[in-house]
Amino acid sequence: MRHRVVTKKLNRDESHRKALLRNLSDSLLVKGKVETTLAKAKYVRPYVEKLISTAIKTNNFNSIKKARNELYLESTVKKLFKDIAPKLKSKAGGYTRIIRTGNRSGDNAEMARIELILPKEAKSAKKNSKKAEKQDKSAEIKETVNTNNVQEGAVL
Repeated sequence: MRHRVVTKKLNRDESHRKALLRNLSDSLLVKGKVETTLAKAKYVRPYVEKLISTAIKTNNFNSIKKARNELYLESTVKKLFKDIAPKLKSKAGGYTRIIRTGNRSGDNAEMARIELILPKEAKSAKKNSKKAEKQDKSAEIKETVNTNNVQEGAVL
């Protein structure tokens, strides 16, 4: 009998479900958003939110060790604790959002995009830093061109 069994199976065995969960959560934390089926997005959401909550509340050796066991990539763990957790420290929860994107053409499966909800000032700071980097690069190029012209003029 299946009384009180509420685990989602996703038509996979336990090891395949665990690998799917770890891969999706790695991709979500690295890229910020992932396009997948609605069922998988709903399945990975609580897992990622618990990881983020743990990273925000306790930033010690044991929480880092737990995150290493639940994620594949060491770079993802570092990004979680150094980039994502400090940005979301002011939020009380709801770190992800699921947006339905329609049905897949091949098998008509419901598709969804799951993404991290980052604060607005972090996004604008990124844009400003990118603009500043572009301006710095263009200034460096102009300086090298000017110094080359001066040197050539001195030689002539």
